Amino acid sequence: METLERAVDEYGPGQLWVGSFVAVLLVAVGAVVAAPQIVWDRFLWQYFWGPVYADAKSASCAEMTASGPQPLYDGCRAAIQEGRLIAEPGYTIVSEVGYMLILVYMLVGVYFLLERLDIAEDPELYFAFVPFMLLGGALRTVEDATDRAVDAGVSPIVEYPLSSLIISPVIYGTVFLLTLLVLVVCVDLEQRGVVDSYYRTTGAIGGAFVAVTLLYLTFVALTREYATLYPSVLITTVVLASALSYGLYWVFETYRPALNDGTGYIGLLVIWGHAIDGVANVLLADWLDVLNVPLTYYPKHPANAFIISATESLQPASLSAAIGTSWPFLIVKLAVASLVVSLFNQEFIDDSPRYALLLLIAVTAVGLGPGTRDMLRATFGI
Repeated sequence: METLERAVDEYGPGQLWVGSFVAVLLVAVGAVVAAPQIVWDRFLWQYFWGPVYADAKSASCAEMTASGPQPLYDGCRAAIQEGRLIAEPGYTIVSEVGYMLILVYMLVGVYFLLERLDIAEDPELYFAFVPFMLLGGALRTVEDATDRAVDAGVSPIVEYPLSSLIISPVIYGTVFLLTLLVLVVCVDLEQRGVVDSYYRTTGAIGGAFVAVTLLYLTFVALTREYATLYPSVLITTVVLASALSYGLYWVFETYRPALNDGTGYIGLLVIWGHAIDGVANVLLADWLDVLNVPLTYYPKHPANAFIISATESLQPASLSAAIGTSWPFLIVKLAVASLVVSLFNQEFIDDSPRYALLLLIAVTAVGLGPGTRDMLRATFGI
């Protein structure tokens, strides 16, 4: 412990983080070289890159063969039963735990960067990042449109391997780096007197990116046969999510105001982001026919699939037919988001404003990003 403290004093925590990042990369590369079949084929590829590859190829799954990965468009169940090395699009428990650890590790690095730049103590920066959370979901929908274009025999705007940059979860890294780049540039512009506020400029640029992406998706929905515009999905999702999140915020403000003291309207947006995710999942799973949307979607996240499966087994069939089986997911999302907001009291935020801000941004992003993608995917019939 004393050695670590001396190292921190001598080099600084930021430099130590960079050193640890390089060390992790070297160890990972070394492990792949030393045991490629175990480390790469049966771990990194099967659980992390293989699902992205299969998704980018619009395949039902992908198989790792002696000559490299191959997309499979049918026969995935049989291939798994035969013991072949198969990766399917979506997430597994292993990959979700891995991505969570990566998120926490990268947040530490961002914290040190923001500390070095001496920014991000102002809560206003949170609002500047909200457009980039929406951008992540919108860009993921662009990749969905790419898949539909390929299926329809049309050349997509983004092709593999470039399309892998906007597939979950790689999209998180793409948007993260884009946001970081925009933020650093805007900080530099403010320091040189070109702009008045780095966070307002950051938010404006993010908003412009979102607007351009939505215009492209609207163009696709209006001019391509493989996509159709269903504005009822967007309207219903936003209205229900806004009503639910504001209702919770009002209840807290009226009966337990201490829960809102630390975060204020930031807490409202945290809950709203997860409400968007919850409502979109419920609508896509059970209520699209009511909205006259002739599409079918299936959950890719293990947690959502587990909740639906558990509800199907516990809830009477007659009730499931009436209200669906995905509604508990919305309850869980609202409850967890409310609990998280309650943890950010004023004392915690005053003691560690930069750290608290980063956590609030991360918590919102993991709800609003996927929720936006689900909402827009059905809105544009992709």
